Amino acid sequence: MSVWRVKPVSAFEADMKKSDLKRVLTKWGLTSLGIGAIIGGGIFTLTGIAAHDYAGPALALAFVIAGIGCLFASLCYAEFASVLPVEGSAYAYAYGTVGELFAWFIGWNLILEYMMGATTVAVAWSGYFVKLLHLFNIEFPIYLCNDLATATEKCAAAGLATPSFAFNLPAFIITWLVTAVLVKGIKEAASTNNIIVIVKVAVVLFVIIVGAFYVNTDNWVPFIPDEVTSIGENGKETVKFGFGGVLTAATIVFFAYIGFDAVSTQAGEAINPKKDVPFAIIASLIICTILYILVSLVLTGMVKYDQLDKAAPVASAFSGIGINWAVFIITIAAVAGLTSVMLVMMLGQTRIFLGMAKDGLLPEPLFGRLHPTFKTPYRSTILVGLIISIVAALTPIDKVSEMCSMGTLLAFAMVCVAVMILRYKKPELERPYNTPAVYVVGTLGVLFNIFLMTQVRLATWKFFIIWGILGIAVYFFYSKNKSKLSNNAE
Repeated sequence: MSVWRVKPVSAFEADMKKSDLKRVLTKWGLTSLGIGAIIGGGIFTLTGIAAHDYAGPALALAFVIAGIGCLFASLCYAEFASVLPVEGSAYAYAYGTVGELFAWFIGWNLILEYMMGATTVAVAWSGYFVKLLHLFNIEFPIYLCNDLATATEKCAAAGLATPSFAFNLPAFIITWLVTAVLVKGIKEAASTNNIIVIVKVAVVLFVIIVGAFYVNTDNWVPFIPDEVTSIGENGKETVKFGFGGVLTAATIVFFAYIGFDAVSTQAGEAINPKKDVPFAIIASLIICTILYILVSLVLTGMVKYDQLDKAAPVASAFSGIGINWAVFIITIAAVAGLTSVMLVMMLGQTRIFLGMAKDGLLPEPLFGRLHPTFKTPYRSTILVGLIISIVAALTPIDKVSEMCSMGTLLAFAMVCVAVMILRYKKPELERPYNTPAVYVVGTLGVLFNIFLMTQVRLATWKFFIIWGILGIAVYFFYSKNKSKLSNNAE
């Protein structure tokens, strides 16, 4: 009954053989899912804050640093995906190396990454959708596209009467549309994602190619502006610009990379998971890093960094040089981009639940039952859609979105630890992909992600600890005794 019992690799292999999930995803289909998860609101919003307040033209360097930090984790994910090509992602990797309690804790916190992330994206999607309607002179009522707290603030700022009711209808509707696609099947979800990825990558390339003609290299001088320090409202010293500012910018733009790990949750639906999942994880990250670096160079070259709009930097850069029609294309791309991020995050969440239900740690009738025709975990997909739609429609989540990052960073760090443990304990395992210099890469990955965890607000840490305590309580009251490893031991 030890909480540190480890699930044998042979048990994972048995799960793979009897899985009823449809194996339809190719190497490039998986890569498209990775790109779909990564390129979203981050490139259209975070670039503005990071360049304007912290890095200046060295925003490109910040993306390089953040990309390298993610690469450490992605190389570790790739090795695990080749050894254990199952749908549980970091949860399954921890279960096969560190033990059940830690695996449960990782799975519990991945809820923060995927479900909280999808909720945040649903609200962001609503904001961009309303902007898109505004461009066509269609105005959406404030109380129907915001939660009550946000609607009250916006009405007060606009001099309007305080609403007694508010409901974010666009966020609610998009969540259920994505849920319907996911219930229908992985093939339909992947096809929808592929179309969206083509659209948004085309727009990112448009920004890079068209914007390059308007780059003024004088805007890149100085490339790293002189360091400025200030004391914030919390009494903490903030470093802006200089190399310290570039590091701060790297912690901000890091979250534009979140999502590549979602590829590993699709291993159960990959045609050749041992080779294709590692390829897709690394390929999607490298492709997005190159695109991010080029976009940041173009943006800071088109407009002086201190003139970039923090809320909509890409659109403002084109407006600043008189190409107003490009704002339509960029806003459409943002709407499309966020849709695919939601799709992949919700897909990842249900597959992690499926992996946990197969192990007995969650109720199998709710989380592990597949649809007889579509072969998707339809009950958990509908449950996830229900929770996300209600939370997105009614809750102000601007600060809560940091929780998404905490769950991700913990998972990244844990995978880096686990891959080193498995290499030490089971050197004889067949590894179609080997992490190069695994102990160096793994250690740097752990340090990088722990450093980023220290950068979040104290209030976020408090909520994270409460969430963790709740998860451990659920494990000891339910999952520990229902675990299939426990029952097999008996």
